[in-house]
Amino acid sequence: MIRKIKYCVLLSVVCHLTSFGQLKQNNNQITPIEWAKKMADSDQKRTPNPVFLDGVKFPKWNYTNGLVTLANQKLYDYTKEQKYWDYGLSYADQLIDKEGKILGGYELEKYSLDLINSGKILFEIYKKTGEERYKRAMDTLHKQMEGHPRNSDGGYWHKKSYPWQMWLDGVYMADPFSAEYGDVFNVPKSIDDAILQAELIQKHTFDSKTGLNFHGYDEKKAQFWANKETGRSSHIWGRAQGWYCMALVDILDFVPTHHPKRKELIKIVQKVFTAVRSAQEKNSGVWWQVMDEPGRKGNYLESTCSTMFVYSFAKAYRKGYVGPKFLKSARIGFNGIQKQFIKENADGTISITKCCAVAGLGGKNPKDRDGSFEYYISEPIRDDDAKAVGPFIMAGIELQKILDKK
Repeated sequence: MIRKIKYCVLLSVVCHLTSFGQLKQNNNQITPIEWAKKMADSDQKRTPNPVFLDGVKFPKWNYTNGLVTLANQKLYDYTKEQKYWDYGLSYADQLIDKEGKILGGYELEKYSLDLINSGKILFEIYKKTGEERYKRAMDTLHKQMEGHPRNSDGGYWHKKSYPWQMWLDGVYMADPFSAEYGDVFNVPKSIDDAILQAELIQKHTFDSKTGLNFHGYDEKKAQFWANKETGRSSHIWGRAQGWYCMALVDILDFVPTHHPKRKELIKIVQKVFTAVRSAQEKNSGVWWQVMDEPGRKGNYLESTCSTMFVYSFAKAYRKGYVGPKFLKSARIGFNGIQKQFIKENADGTISITKCCAVAGLGGKNPKDRDGSFEYYISEPIRDDDAKAVGPFIMAGIELQKILDKK
């Protein structure tokens, strides 16, 4: 009986793998890695110089550039095609001077978690080139984290200008970097800090009704968007949840197997991912912009969070943190993204549509960033946003790695 059950589970997994290994576009069979390459090639054609990603007019050290160049770096790791490596190297080479100073508007004193994210590409670049300037840049980012402002329980402020506030976004921006820095350069405290941030954000943003996570939390409960009793924001924003899911699986890459908190972190993954899987829209296979208001008038199926969830599910399955049902959801989601969001352009490139351009809480225009449902659906929607392009590439890589093990 046990042998029969194991056989059925294995057969189910193989069927899921086979189905997403035979994706169709114009009657051609396209594998997940081919989708990833096609997206990366299209994006490089649109923006040949990565310093101008995200539509900026001047070279900028920004998290979106880091997201896309990291995806290209991972694509190089899989394909060994030089153009993907060169894309990330070009960004680092232009934004880090000979002394290791980070250019493009980086200022340590801003204490912005967003500005840590691009540092993730520097580990491999330093390892491959041996150029000390890249190590110095990583040391600067690590120094920022060592002095970063914190809440009373140790949670990082999202930015110095956003005091006492923790956002889901920030866990992705900074904590995988901290964990990798700790692993590579033997700084155990950096790994411990990364785990602590995940634990705290889970504690403070968890929604007992949906099992999902609110976008932000204000320890002082003073922000106009914060609930006066809990300090939490009002809704579950898809991309914030996506950032958090990616952060969890990426942090775990650098947590030693013997670490006393590793099992607890995996339990958080399982708890969070189960809730996200339940929120997957059944007909389309993708996810809503405002996840706790599915089907509400004005809400829409959104691509950046959908790509993030597919990447996270596929990686969590490949790493053994979750079971086959999450692979099934990743497969359905990847197919759904193609049907709902991918379009072929006249020049042979592809684009990804229905990307929420930006969203946040508070700031200079508080009336426009109050965390309400109306706010989240009012932000601009555009094509080819870096926050969909990068995770789509990484999702394709993860699914292909699973296929390769068949």
